[in-house]
Amino acid sequence: MAEDRVRSKKLVGKILISEETGKKFGVIGDIDYITESGELINLVLSENTPHTQTLNLQQDEKGRLLVPFSAVKSVGDFVIVSEKDIV
Repeated sequence: MAEDRVRSKKLVGKILISEETGKKFGVIGDIDYITESGELINLVLSENTPHTQTLNLQQDEKGRLLVPFSAVKSVGDFVIVSEKDIV
C-alpha cells in the first residue's frame, strides 16, 4: 500500500494533455484522494493553460481546477486524459 502512495506522488509535476487534441491542460499540482481507501478522485491543476477555459472543469475551494481521475487514459512522461470523459 505504501508503494501505491509513492506512485501517485509521481504524478505531481507531470503535464496533463488531451487525448483528442494533444493540447496541454497544465501541470498536476496535487491529487485529491479518499484517505481511507487511497482511491484517487481528482488531479488538481496548477499552471493552467488557456485551453482549460474552454472546458467545464470543477474547482476546489481554493479555485484550482480539478480533472477527474476517471478521465486518465495513460501515464508516462505525460498524463493523457480524455476530454469526453470529463463531466
